[in-house]
Amino acid sequence: MESEAKGCEVVVSGKLRGQRAKSMKFTDGIMIHSGDPINDYVDRAVRHVLLRQGVLGIQVKIMLQQDPQGKRGPKRPLPDNVTVHEPKEEESQTVPSSEQKENVGPALPPVGGLGGPQQGQIVA
Repeated sequence: MESEAKGCEVVVSGKLRGQRAKSMKFTDGIMIHSGDPINDYVDRAVRHVLLRQGVLGIQVKIMLQQDPQGKRGPKRPLPDNVTVHEPKEEESQTVPSSEQKENVGPALPPVGGLGGPQQGQIVA
C-alpha cells in the first residue's frame, strides 16, 4: 500500500494450526474480482510451501493504480471511472426568435368523417 497500490489481498490456506486445514484471508484497500480489467489491474502470484505437516498455499493479489504513462500501472482507466467536465458557456439571446412553419399538406379528415359507421353506432 505504500507503493501506490490501490489494494492487496493475501490468502494463506492449508494446515495452519492443528490437524485440520484452514484458510485465512487478509485484505486492505479495494480489489476488483470480475470483468476484463482484472487482466490489466491485478497482479497475482501463487506459491506452495512444503512443510512437515503438509502443504501451505499462499496467494497474493495486488491491484495497481492507473498510470497515464503506463510505467507503474495500466494506461486504460477503469470502465466505471467518470470524469465531469465544466459546461460550455452559452450565448445569451437578447431578442426572442421563432421559426416560421409552413403548411406541409392537407389537413386530415376528422375521425369517422368518411361516412362510415362510427364506434357505438348501430348499422341497420
